[in-house]
Amino acid sequence: MRIALGADHAGVHLKDSLKRTLDEMGATYQDFGTSSAESVDYPDFAQAVAVGVASGQFDRGILVCGTGVGMAIAANKVPGIRSAPIIDTDTARLSREHNDLNVLTLGARVTPEARAREIVKVFLETPFSGGRHANRVGKIHQIEK
Repeated sequence: MRIALGADHAGVHLKDSLKRTLDEMGATYQDFGTSSAESVDYPDFAQAVAVGVASGQFDRGILVCGTGVGMAIAANKVPGIRSAPIIDTDTARLSREHNDLNVLTLGARVTPEARAREIVKVFLETPFSGGRHANRVGKIHQIEK
């Protein structure tokens, strides 16, 4: 699985720790930055990751900011992206099964590292259920047009 990874200054440390989880899972990833705690604009990183996923270059994306909300808002502006800030493993599982979430956002200020690592594992290991959910995701695609 190919993962696009990005964060702003508030999420850089959590992003870097999530790389260990990705390594343990055998996932390949590209880090789109940022690489320091110096203030940056989160939409720049959200766009880079979202475009990579929407183009098919990456299978999924993971974005980290302070709350996960700003990154999700920005990523969702790219057609084909379904992103949400996820705070627990149940929501991570259901967002994959029912919504085919393709860009996970996490809040470094609101999600402990251990929980974030578990959320990432569930996000990457859970397949889309398809079936009736595929019809609903198809309707989301129609809204984008």
